[in-house]
Amino acid sequence: MKKFLDEDFLLTNKTSQQLYHDFTKQMPVIDYHCHLPQAQIANDQRFDNLTQIWLYGDHYKWRAMRTNGIDESYCTGNRPDYEKFEQWAATVPYTMRNPLYHWTHLELQRYFDVHDVLGPNTAKKIYEECSAKLRTEEFSVRNLLRKMNVRTICTTDDPVDTLQDHQRLKQEGFDIPVLPAFRPDAAMNVDNPVSFNNYLTRLEAAADTSISSFQDYLDALKKRHDFFATNGCSVSDHGLEQVYAEEYTEAEITAAFDQIRSGKALDETANKKFKSAMLIYFATWDWERGWVQQYHLGALRNNNSRMLQQLGADTGWDSIGDFQQARSLSKFLNKLDSEDNLTKTILYNLNPADNELMATMIGNFNDGSVAGKVQWGSAWWFLDQKDGMIRQMNALSNMGLLSRFVGMLTDSRSFLSYPRHEYFRRILCNLFGEEIEAGELPADIAWVGKMIQDICYHNAKNYFNWQYLDKKAAVPEPIA
Repeated sequence: MKKFLDEDFLLTNKTSQQLYHDFTKQMPVIDYHCHLPQAQIANDQRFDNLTQIWLYGDHYKWRAMRTNGIDESYCTGNRPDYEKFEQWAATVPYTMRNPLYHWTHLELQRYFDVHDVLGPNTAKKIYEECSAKLRTEEFSVRNLLRKMNVRTICTTDDPVDTLQDHQRLKQEGFDIPVLPAFRPDAAMNVDNPVSFNNYLTRLEAAADTSISSFQDYLDALKKRHDFFATNGCSVSDHGLEQVYAEEYTEAEITAAFDQIRSGKALDETANKKFKSAMLIYFATWDWERGWVQQYHLGALRNNNSRMLQQLGADTGWDSIGDFQQARSLSKFLNKLDSEDNLTKTILYNLNPADNELMATMIGNFNDGSVAGKVQWGSAWWFLDQKDGMIRQMNALSNMGLLSRFVGMLTDSRSFLSYPRHEYFRRILCNLFGEEIEAGELPADIAWVGKMIQDICYHNAKNYFNWQYLDKKAAVPEPIA
């Protein structure tokens, strides 16, 4: 019987073990999409205890605790930190076969060198030991990133954000570049006139301009897009139920803007046309700048209206949606491609029923100009687990080129999430190792090892044009 979470965890044969230990384990991490609070990096924050860094803001854990019958006061409420941790520790044994069980113990091992299994009997010991370490300089957030061999980070930022923390980090010369990513979801969300007009007030302040017309609105957003570029941004991101690709005229979009600016709601047709137009504008600006654009598709968010009202968004009430993706996505990408405005693009799906759809869609727009120009991104959110990763990589292998895949990201708000890269890498090595051992692939360990290193690091470095990472130089100044 193998020991739980030993050095060969998830590696079922000698070849898998060789691929991981000799080629993969030491590779740096590029985290090109996450939700880390950049202010905590700028302040080089130290956490007082394990609850603060592990449970604050982690809706994965909150969902598990709620399902285990734990009262909300121990999740998002004002219970003392140790009491919250006790309830999480009591829940962990019930998470077996959920990825939380593996992630929890990987994080305890990799950050804190704690090899005990977390449960009610070990909770106090683990809490006290880890909390004591977190209060030391060695466990400041910047040193946690260094400990995990993180080479660069892209956060997720609204167009109205000041980016002052990014500016501060660059001025201080922090050795791990923390770059912004342009996330304009709120800037195209015209579902509610009050919310949209409140957002425009913030946009006016950020862009230092007034917005009374659709052209004013575009000019303000473009100004912010340019501002992001001057602050090192080269990545955009969109979180959408589905891509919008309705036919529209400029007159229709102008009229829709005037209507919602006056406080009147749009009907469904006008709403979709407006969002379709904005996606084209954003994508065109990204192409002009040579940015990489990302589309996270298929989440059905904020299902529980009662809890949304009490706690707000991003507190754990989201699920997989069953939206139609193919036709509108094809139409959108084709419009950009036909006008020669399609920049590098990464697509993510949340519904696994769309795996083969995505694996084949990317091939429609990979034109040979760039290796892997249109990517199908790593298994995302609810699919970010062993089975989800394997299914994503198998579909990509069957219908595309896994060898050109840009690999893993954290998509996390936690500084303790980087062992997810290790989790992905072990699964990846085992996929190749098993097929080599079965005679389905040649035992060319040097070539396969290089391919895995590319997937884990080099492909992303080249795709995002971050060659400077290997030199550990400063982030190059953007081109105006």
